Amino acid sequence: MKFLTLDDVEVSSKTVFVRADLNCPVEDGVAQLSPRLVEHSKTLFELLKKGARVVVLAHQGRKGKSDFISLSNHAKMLSWQISKLNGGEIMVKFVADVCGDAAQDAIKSLSEGEVLLLENVRFVDSETAFEKTRKSEIVGNLSSLCDIFVLDAFSVAHRAQASVIGFSKCPGVAGRVMEKELEALSNLEKPKRPAILVLGGAKPSDSLPILRDWIKSGKADLALCGGAMGNLMLLASGLNIGKPSYEFLEKSGSLESLDSVKKFYLKNKSKLIIPSDVIVDLGKGAKTTLAKDLPSNFPILDIGPKTSLQFCSKIKSSGSIVLNGPMGVYEKEEFSSGTKSVFEAVSSSTAFSLLGGGHTLSALEKFGLTYSKFGYVSLSGKALIEYLSGEKLPGLALLEKSALSS
Repeated sequence: MKFLTLDDVEVSSKTVFVRADLNCPVEDGVAQLSPRLVEHSKTLFELLKKGARVVVLAHQGRKGKSDFISLSNHAKMLSWQISKLNGGEIMVKFVADVCGDAAQDAIKSLSEGEVLLLENVRFVDSETAFEKTRKSEIVGNLSSLCDIFVLDAFSVAHRAQASVIGFSKCPGVAGRVMEKELEALSNLEKPKRPAILVLGGAKPSDSLPILRDWIKSGKADLALCGGAMGNLMLLASGLNIGKPSYEFLEKSGSLESLDSVKKFYLKNKSKLIIPSDVIVDLGKGAKTTLAKDLPSNFPILDIGPKTSLQFCSKIKSSGSIVLNGPMGVYEKEEFSSGTKSVFEAVSSSTAFSLLGGGHTLSALEKFGLTYSKFGYVSLSGKALIEYLSGEKLPGLALLEKSALSS
């Protein structure tokens, strides 16, 4: 896709709105530092050094959830991160208002090279209602104050919310975090062959849309299925996986589409590699079981050693890799070997690799694998899944429209 970046606009003395994703883990009501916040601080630092008046819009949590809190501590964390980059103290201002008089006055009073963080945009109901109504006081009250809109968060680009797509009357450009993600994804528009999917994690529903789209379109030559996805495919192949593993899939809602998954498996099984052996939890230890010897009265918590070798062999000879989720319950040592072997194989592969998925980042940390060993490690969660599944993301549509009209 075509999009503009910070290199295409003059930001000096301009009021630049930046939609970032500062959503952080919360402990005891206090937001904790996240990798996303660290990355966004680099974009903000660049803008302030170029003399922009920077206004940051972001959310934290969802209404009704315990992590639905103010962004006041986020401003402090941003200040720390930007000060590190600067080698001297820089304070990120904060206003406990999203789009009222206090917010507007704070924006108008900004000097060149200053950064202001507005309050949690989801404190205003019309932020999310915008997806249906296309009306929000966030846009109505603040649009006239915005000279350039920077969408820096791919992770929110799948939301047609006010702070994501509402500022469409001014130039819209990709921030550095967004730019890096889009450049990485461009490697997968026409992936180098063979292109393989490595799909795991605890929620097959996260990976099934990617699997269906990539197999149907011919973008994927093979899909290696581990984790709960591997168990689902074993079930789809006609095997009885045992009550504990079946019930886990049932609780996660993965069996609601079992009939269609079975049809998909039968039609595409030549492109699907499913576990030939698995590791089950005996309660007081682990046991390797061949898939043909299933069902097991014990839960399947990892792929087996034969499967690991097969997966790693395919990874070694691949040209492009998309990895979504671990191969098992890697948090427990006796069920970590599958994930460790597969992740290490991807890290040493010469193929371009894109990593994403809920527990992928913590698995990398556990096994001491740095991001630099991979083509790109995405922080974008659901947005990445939707993009890889062939869906159109509203935030990207805004950037593309802005580029075409420039």
